[in-house]
Amino acid sequence: MIEDFTTIFIRLPSVRRFNFSTLSVLHTLARGGPMRLTDLLRTEQLKQPALTSLVAKLEQDGLVRRRPDPADGRAMLLSLTREGRQIVGSRHAHRVERLTHLIDQLTDDERAALAGATSVLTRLTEIAADDA
Repeated sequence: MIEDFTTIFIRLPSVRRFNFSTLSVLHTLARGGPMRLTDLLRTEQLKQPALTSLVAKLEQDGLVRRRPDPADGRAMLLSLTREGRQIVGSRHAHRVERLTHLIDQLTDDERAALAGATSVLTRLTEIAADDA
């Protein structure tokens, strides 16, 4: 059930087509803020050469930028550009729009049950973050 639900929201149509790894990196940078490539490796299911190549492509496409880490001038921090943030924001807006459309079709009792499940899903997310 969860897999079916998440598939609906992962595979949103968009103006620009991006593969899962690209979208994952963009969303991770949007949530986590500037981070080193080594930190990004911990969250993405890619090996370092593949992630390095992907980040270079995202930088070339103007979606990600590198800047020196103020705490360690030898390291670089990755962050989203304005266009990268717009893509993530657009995908979020599409998700909200789609979910709102679906929720509007639920009964009052179903909406109440969904509202009750929100706190449990939030707690599961917290537990997963602590486990990582």
